[in-house]
Amino acid sequence: MYKILKKATAVILSAAMAFTMLPAMNLRAADEKETFKAEMKTHADIFNGKADQYKGKTVILHSNDVHGQIDGYAYIAELEDDFEEAGAEVITMDAGDYSQGDPYVSYSKGADAVTLMNVAGYEYSTLGNHEFDYGYEQLKSNMKNAKFQVLCADVLENNNTIYDADTVYTTKSGVKIGIFGMETPETQTKANPKLIEGLTFLNNTNGKTGIFDCAKKEVKALKEQGADIIISLSHLGMDEESKGDKHRSCDMYENVEGIDMILDGHSHTVMTEGLNKEPIQSTGTKFDNIGVVVIDDAAKKISEHYLVDTEGLDKDPEVEAAAKEISKKVDDVLGQIFAKSETTFASEKTENRCYETNTGDLITDAMMWEILKDKKSLKVSTDNVVALTNGGGIRAGLKVGDITKKDINTILPFGNTLSVVYLTGEQLLEVLEASTFNTPEAIGGYPQTKGIKFTINIAKAYDQGDAYPNSTYYAPKTLKRVNIESINGKAFKKSATYAVITNNYSADGGDTYYVMAHSSGRIDTGFPLDEVVCRYITEELGGVLTEARYGAPRGDVKTIFALDGSSFTKVTPAKTKLTLKWNATTDNAEGYQIAYSTSKSFTKATTKIVNKEIAKNSATIKNLKAKKTYYVKIRTCAKLGNVLVYSGWSTAKKVKTK
Repeated sequence: MYKILKKATAVILSAAMAFTMLPAMNLRAADEKETFKAEMKTHADIFNGKADQYKGKTVILHSNDVHGQIDGYAYIAELEDDFEEAGAEVITMDAGDYSQGDPYVSYSKGADAVTLMNVAGYEYSTLGNHEFDYGYEQLKSNMKNAKFQVLCADVLENNNTIYDADTVYTTKSGVKIGIFGMETPETQTKANPKLIEGLTFLNNTNGKTGIFDCAKKEVKALKEQGADIIISLSHLGMDEESKGDKHRSCDMYENVEGIDMILDGHSHTVMTEGLNKEPIQSTGTKFDNIGVVVIDDAAKKISEHYLVDTEGLDKDPEVEAAAKEISKKVDDVLGQIFAKSETTFASEKTENRCYETNTGDLITDAMMWEILKDKKSLKVSTDNVVALTNGGGIRAGLKVGDITKKDINTILPFGNTLSVVYLTGEQLLEVLEASTFNTPEAIGGYPQTKGIKFTINIAKAYDQGDAYPNSTYYAPKTLKRVNIESINGKAFKKSATYAVITNNYSADGGDTYYVMAHSSGRIDTGFPLDEVVCRYITEELGGVLTEARYGAPRGDVKTIFALDGSSFTKVTPAKTKLTLKWNATTDNAEGYQIAYSTSKSFTKATTKIVNKEIAKNSATIKNLKAKKTYYVKIRTCAKLGNVLVYSGWSTAKKVKTK
């Protein structure tokens, strides 16, 4: 058995797959990533010391995906002061996802993020998907205290936008800047569906053009209001998983005329323009950078835009003091040390959303432990009890050393509670298939599990059906990527009923878990998941996460690359050639390899290899000897990382030229 590492992911290849480099086919590496331009400037690059350097300029400062990095607000407030002292008029905006990501904001369910944005002097924000994490009612409560204007054009309640769709900011010099807000439609499943019932998120699923139509309407409305410059404050992002339905900011720009600049969020991308030079700017996350857009008031045009690294920037004292006050309040409650870890736990998005991790194992261990303390409450035997939590709900890991409640709350910041749903084996299989549709790429729904041993064959293409209702995710037409090998060591049965311990977000149909929301039965314990994990560590593990137990993942999930083989359907001999036809394979294969030899054992000296592209299902081998016996065989191949992998060879066919 061979192992290939793609980034941090170990992808296991079946023993039948030999692999070698094959330069002749020139296939693109699977882990080759697109990179975006990001023009960076330092504080010294921006300011030359002259008091009127930016006179006649309007400067937009923007952030996105702050995710609870509350000390960063002092940076943007101080930078605003610096530009104003240099003569500029300054507008401060945020592109969403400020309400969650760290206990410093999640402890107050996002309210303290709004407080700090008020102190920092923000004028505008749009909504990110995480603004809805605590439900629509909590969002409304938070925003009642906002001193900035919330803009969101594509989220509706009773056919009306839940906040102002757009606004026109008129500078002191008379420049009219039109701004409209856009939220990712992925929110409808990235937030708990039960907590946002009654809201409509315009989208492009199943061939619709809701995002584009909405943006076109906003551009038209802003132009009618006399806007000289139109800016979309958007939380659409550039994620690959958003590409299929064209929910990305670059898709909106491509399909909507009249947008001068998109200030973007959601994907944590660091960029100042798109791959096709689209005017899209995004700062990354957690105040790694601050975005700057400079408008020439006389020309009524954007003159430059760039990012500023916050490292080395000064902080506004008032905002810094406000952030420290919030930090102390949370630390006093959650800072108590209650356990220790002997090992490091996976923290990265590219880990918990791509493959089984020790962090996922810890959480699902705790979930199973909590529920099995009261076995009699379940409708099935313990052999049919499994645990599953979505990888996107794991927001951090652990380092070696002391563990505080704040550490566990940082890992599980959403306040999700423990639930149990009853699914048939067929439904469980669909859940796993839908939640790994783009594995090994990252997906928030990736299932971290206990009690289920299964494989994901990434050589198989996901057989996409229709979108799930009120979702940007698609149901599988057929179940062919995932194979459940066993449940708690026993045979898996599609007809059996299984108790699936999960979180209330997944149980309500969040992410790719639509099937769970339509289960045959459900238990809601009300136990917060972070508290369950704390109890498990204390009561079951004696306060120590040992290297022996959690130094590596259990190994319940295997991601394999097992290609279907091909075979010849017809071999036609001629005097000095053979014409071959074969079954065209589907899925993620990228080509075929044909071997022919005068030796039945295909010795190296007598064997030649022919490579064919995936689009072909026939070939002619020429320059053979007449009246000679040949043996031919075929196999499929694909590229995994920088290595070509193969299916097994077909049975060799014996044929004689004429």
